Amino acid sequence: MVARNTICLWYERDAEAAARFYVATFPDSVMGAVHRAPADYPSGKAGDVLTVAFTVAGIPCIGLNGGPAFRHSEAFSFQIATDDQAETDRLWNAIVGHGGQESACGWCKDRWGISWQITPRVLTDALAAGGAEAQRAFTAMMTMRKIDVAAIEAARRG
Repeated sequence: MVARNTICLWYERDAEAAARFYVATFPDSVMGAVHRAPADYPSGKAGDVLTVAFTVAGIPCIGLNGGPAFRHSEAFSFQIATDDQAETDRLWNAIVGHGGQESACGWCKDRWGISWQITPRVLTDALAAGGAEAQRAFTAMMTMRKIDVAAIEAARRG
């Protein structure tokens, strides 16, 4: 069954490789149908992979091999809530360690330019608490690339 609302992610040519990486990396992810172009198109030939259906962390997506016309930006990101430092490390290291790049405050990009926020629940809980606790956690977060759970917990306590 096709989802009524699906995120379409534009790739230059590696939609299938990206989808396979996401499925291998994130829980609650599955590979779907791979569709090949029935005829030549501006950035490919008949028989090339055109679209790939996949689910990443429960979100239905379509990867479209559309060529180099458009690039990803931080205006779109997947935010993945993690339960502890081990899960945060595993996901961060998978993205950054396979050709991605670090950014600030728990953000990173995969090798295809998709932005990810690897966000421990302790951070979102601290920010939701409001007041001085949220301010301390936020100030601590602003100094980080990958989120350090112990440092956020310490900041929460003051």
